[in-house]
Amino acid sequence: MREILGRRLQRLRNRLKSLRPDPGQSGDPALLDAALTCATARQWPVLPGVGRSGADSTRCACPDPDCVVPGAHPFDPGLLAATTDPRMVAWWWTNRPTAPLLLATGGSAPCAVSLPANAAARAVVRLDAQGMRLGPVVATPTRWALLVAPYSLERLGELLYAKDHVPSALRFHGEGGYLLLPPSPASGGGQVRWEREPADAGGLWLPEVEAVVDALVEASTGASGGGSRLAY
Repeated sequence: MREILGRRLQRLRNRLKSLRPDPGQSGDPALLDAALTCATARQWPVLPGVGRSGADSTRCACPDPDCVVPGAHPFDPGLLAATTDPRMVAWWWTNRPTAPLLLATGGSAPCAVSLPANAAARAVVRLDAQGMRLGPVVATPTRWALLVAPYSLERLGELLYAKDHVPSALRFHGEGGYLLLPPSPASGGGQVRWEREPADAGGLWLPEVEAVVDALVEASTGASGGGSRLAY
């Protein structure tokens, strides 16, 4: 299956070489490859992030001088433009080869639960020891995101309302949200990577959000010292 998808992606890339507007334009071809794989092999709607600007490439390219996630958010195109169309995806990244790769979460696409990197690493070890089956895990130097099956905002609200306590460090990437994917540059520096890669062969399995949140809350409640939060 992977060989077939690989051949299809290679044929598409070969056809797109003539579309590159500037043969000397620098960029990471891995971003285009990753975007096409997400859109075609996984059927995940993706779009390019706004990226960075300036001589040192540290400023966000959006108009907000105080942007808190420089480069790593939608701007133009907006989030609603996310697509699985390989022609559109290829056009975006042939024209903007350094653009970060964003997944539009929710709908039929995966959602995610993220938390600080140190807490996430400890939680994943604990969940593995408990025998819980996890899906793909996206890692940045500061936060990890556990991909989960799609959920609605109503379902998430009911889940959180039923909890006596939810760690304040948890963030939810659900319907109408987005998630930065590898191999994008992380907003705070460094690189986004797969801590656990998606298993494309045989279909992608994702845990339900209830199972992940329950397990993370349990892990934080049982932390040494009786901690009630997943510490940063």
